[in-house]
Amino acid sequence: MDYAILREGKPIIIMECKKYGTDLGKITATQLFRYFTVTEARFGVLTNGINYFFYTDLDQPNMMDTKPFLEFNLLDFKDQEAEELKKFTKATFDINNILSTATDLKYTKEIQRVLNEQLHAPSEEFVRLLAGKVYSGRMTQAIKDQFASLTKRAFQQLVNDKINDRLKVAMTSSGPNPEELPEPVVALQEPEDKIITTPEEWEAFYIVRAILREVVEPKRIAIRDAQSYCAVLCDDNNRKPICRFYFNSKNKSVGIFDIQKAETKTSISDLTDLYQLADGLKVVASFHANGK
Repeated sequence: MDYAILREGKPIIIMECKKYGTDLGKITATQLFRYFTVTEARFGVLTNGINYFFYTDLDQPNMMDTKPFLEFNLLDFKDQEAEELKKFTKATFDINNILSTATDLKYTKEIQRVLNEQLHAPSEEFVRLLAGKVYSGRMTQAIKDQFASLTKRAFQQLVNDKINDRLKVAMTSSGPNPEELPEPVVALQEPEDKIITTPEEWEAFYIVRAILREVVEPKRIAIRDAQSYCAVLCDDNNRKPICRFYFNSKNKSVGIFDIQKAETKTSISDLTDLYQLADGLKVVASFHANGK
């Protein structure tokens, strides 16, 4: 074993380490599987120094699961993941407490993965299930194709509506009544099947629009998605760029344009960091909206 964490002289966590950059999702943790069955350890950790996969034996006692119940990335993690990691600290370590939530974590992650797949490419089985709830006619191939498109659109709209509801609550304390704000202008110039405006991009767009309401009418702020970035424009005009979201990688950044259309990128760790870029956003938006 590469590392073992002991308690009272017995291993409670065993670790297998791989080279930095190794894709942990594409390898088999052979050492962990072997040692897990012959020690009293209840947790195995596979790591490449940045990503950490946590395993236990939820499916079969004393046999390590093939899928981790927790994945942690040192460079890109959520608050909830950090809270779960805290349970492994020496002061709070309790096997029963960790195992009580491990099942929920594992299957919640898998359900989210399935839902994300259905969001982007609904399966025939999923389409049939939903169509059967709202359509009583014969399910021909043409009807299945129609409902496949409708399912994808309805799913994405539902996610966007949930984000809007969340943002409305956040904005009521410092901004105008969100119900009075017009819907954004949306323009996609590439095929729908190649471009998906993610919930995170929509949330970022609404934050930017809320910031800019002081200098530009909200209805003049448009979102236009592309394969490598998501742009925010004034008057839905490519000649009036305000900013771009680069959220397709683990290290997210925002590019803000100046009045000469030169772009400056800034890394962000959370969408709330956009508020720190408010001055630059207002300058370029005011220039495009008012010509100054």
